[in-house]
Amino acid sequence: MRGDEFDVLALYEALDARRRAEGWSWTGVAAALWAQSALLNAWRGDHPISPATLTGMARRGATTCQHALFVLRWLGVSPEHFVPAAAGGPLDRPLPKAGPDRRLRWDLAALHGALDAERRRRDRTWAQVAHETRCTVSQLTGLRTARFATGIGAAMRMTAWLERPAAAFVVVAAW
Repeated sequence: MRGDEFDVLALYEALDARRRAEGWSWTGVAAALWAQSALLNAWRGDHPISPATLTGMARRGATTCQHALFVLRWLGVSPEHFVPAAAGGPLDRPLPKAGPDRRLRWDLAALHGALDAERRRRDRTWAQVAHETRCTVSQLTGLRTARFATGIGAAMRMTAWLERPAAAFVVVAAW
């Protein structure tokens, strides 16, 4: 694994370590993650996080940027904490605080806008940015209209390319 990549396995291991310390099953952890936004969830009637979503992180070596926020919030760490080259560095900023009536969400439209503005400032094509971020063009341009998520690895490569903390693109939301 490259030192500038988000380490999903390390995220999973941190989650599992806390799960074992609490003496919980994966179902219990999923419930605890979901309970962080208990009032919002009750109001919206959303379906909860599945334990398989959590355990699947280790098997797939991937998770979405939105699912990662549930885990990061519960662990109390920034996304940069799981990027070896960025951990503790100048871009490692805490995530916003959310109460039980809100949850953390990536603002993908804002991320797209920042990428497009920086792309233009650097006089790059989308194909060049895709190469530099190790993403596809559609991963980058699709952020403008994305409803839910991109992978956490891609999101973190994008914020690194922008030289901005992930927290700059995470909002406290009611969805």
